[in-house]
Amino acid sequence: MKKIAVVCIIFVAVAASFGTSFGAQSFLDQSRHLIRMERPFERIISLYPAHTENLFSLGLDREIIGVSGDEAFPPEAGKKPVFSYHDDAEKFIAAQPDLVLIRPMIARGYRGLISKLRESGIAVVSLQPRTVDGMFSYWRELGMLTGRETEVGLMIQKFKGGLLKIRSIVNSIPLSGRKRVYFEAIHSKMKTFSPSSIAMFALTTAGGINVAADAKAVRNTNIAAYGKEHILSHGDNIDVYLAQRGVMNQISVERIEEEGGFRAIKAVREGQVYIIDEKIVSRPTLRLLDGIYEIGRILYPKRFINHEPLNPEP
Repeated sequence: MKKIAVVCIIFVAVAASFGTSFGAQSFLDQSRHLIRMERPFERIISLYPAHTENLFSLGLDREIIGVSGDEAFPPEAGKKPVFSYHDDAEKFIAAQPDLVLIRPMIARGYRGLISKLRESGIAVVSLQPRTVDGMFSYWRELGMLTGRETEVGLMIQKFKGGLLKIRSIVNSIPLSGRKRVYFEAIHSKMKTFSPSSIAMFALTTAGGINVAADAKAVRNTNIAAYGKEHILSHGDNIDVYLAQRGVMNQISVERIEEEGGFRAIKAVREGQVYIIDEKIVSRPTLRLLDGIYEIGRILYPKRFINHEPLNPEP
């Protein structure tokens, strides 16, 4: 096991009393920093929309004092002060947070900012799960940081209950009748998702068969290189072509249909190309259930009916 080079030990004292049941707790964040706390954090800046959404799901509206500029849900998040990893450390320090939540991309790219925040006594925690099992651990870590372990347990219970309902639908679909799907992550680079990713979990849980199951993750991420030639080699076997739309993939059905050589793909020829919002298929939040149902409606519209979104956007 590699020796941990840097250990960040954080002791937080907050004014409000949470009783004696909390106790000192600790865990390693995704950047391998040891996070220790004696009481829950109370003034939180979140620099990743999934963190923000999950904090709201845990009932932490009051504790959130700042968010990134990319918030889309819930609507209340848009009313919070905006912070960016491009900002000077002084802006963060002036807001007096006791916790700044980031993800590994920020930890790697903005070490100077993070060092200054930690030197000023602010806890900086890097979290971002890559799998659904990791998502549950991530939720538990958020609960540990905020003293909301009970609420996290209810989130996990709600998510697993939703999965049971989905699987009961999918189990009624014979294997011979299941759709074979190519799930696009980044069109310009012809990339899909790694088989263990949250997005592929959404696809397969909805009853889709991943035609790119042999894709290899790029640099230990959820994205996998595949290439046009490889996609076209599956052309006649792709019943549905699904693409996520988001910051990294500003795509449309027309753009996919007009891609050179894509008429060799069965789904393109038969008008079975669909776009889905990356916020509900790639982010580790409760709304992943909505994403699974949405994929299910695309693949099997007669079976996935009468679902009300858990957390509909306005």
